[in-house]
Amino acid sequence: MAELWAWGYERIITPMFEHAEVLERGLGADARAAALRFVDPDSGDLLALRPDITPQIARIAATRLGDIEGPLRLCYEGAAWRAEPGARRQREILQAGAEIIGAGSPDGDAEAMAVAAAVLAKSRIPELRLDIGHVALARFALAQIADPQQRAEIRRLLAKKDRHGTRAASAGLPDAAQKVLCALPALYGEPDEVLATARALPIHADVAASFDLLAAVIARAKAAVADPARVAISVDLGEVRGFEYYTGVRFSGYIAGAGDAILRGGRYDDLLGRYGRPGLATGFALDLEAIALAQHACGIDPPAARRGLLITAADHGAAIALAGKVREAGFRAATDLGAPREAEALRRYAAEVGLTHVAAIHEDGTATVYPAAGADPDAALVATVERLMESMSCP
Repeated sequence: MAELWAWGYERIITPMFEHAEVLERGLGADARAAALRFVDPDSGDLLALRPDITPQIARIAATRLGDIEGPLRLCYEGAAWRAEPGARRQREILQAGAEIIGAGSPDGDAEAMAVAAAVLAKSRIPELRLDIGHVALARFALAQIADPQQRAEIRRLLAKKDRHGTRAASAGLPDAAQKVLCALPALYGEPDEVLATARALPIHADVAASFDLLAAVIARAKAAVADPARVAISVDLGEVRGFEYYTGVRFSGYIAGAGDAILRGGRYDDLLGRYGRPGLATGFALDLEAIALAQHACGIDPPAARRGLLITAADHGAAIALAGKVREAGFRAATDLGAPREAEALRRYAAEVGLTHVAAIHEDGTATVYPAAGADPDAALVATVERLMESMSCP
């Protein structure tokens, strides 16, 4: 959330559940099917746990914040709940995200991508990639199919990027439609190459314009990213997930150690109108648990776990005073409570509760700082404690 705050996004908190009709008004078909519903025992109203937070943000932006002129930059963090097939039929997903309300493309989409890249970079995972696409080409191709069953089958095959299956299922369609449909599964890779291939297809002018828009978004996003060399950008024009929900640019984020996208976003200009105030909107959501698992797989510990201090002293007031100073300096700090313990016991306890160092304050006003069990010494933390102890001993 600190990175989103740094980009000018204001945090907003939304309720965990709402009236089902209000919440589901802003959900796509898949999210509506996954919503967990229950009856309020007092009123008898049908309520639903939120399977997605973005519709709640859109509702608030369209109502309570509707009088604000100019783009709204909002961010959030919280849990969403979805019923999914399989052994775990109910899944709690920890999400964070950002939404830009009132900004068009390419500028709004470019900022959303740049912010997404900055957030992913904070994970400290070395391999970062953003896949960007646009719904125009896939929507155009599928609109050429009159038979609903054939359209649904080809869409299923496109979601799997099944080239041979798509070719077989599109047999009998006009040649131009077949050519576009069969090209979609392979329209993935380096942006210039993919867009050049797509421009050669038999398409309408408005679809071709979406390729120019994508190129502009990518160029502006790269210009806004602090270290563009760290973030690989690819284009995927055959992605059909979120097809009905998104209205333009869509993108996904991938990191090493995660088997699927840990971030999804895009433009959803139709959503605010469902809550009474049409408007432009784009944004993204990321799966916090998936990022944490990827960090663990890559051997990366959260920064806070590497810079935490357990403080012990015969005079507990001195421990409390030092803890406050350490927190002001930007580190975590907790005091040891209860009867005094030996150094080894303190080292084990600090490691068990996620703190990496122990500071033992002596009666002469000095302190000894040593690593917790299994931790490496942190010179910056040790120097900070020494400086703070010296300042506290001055009259």
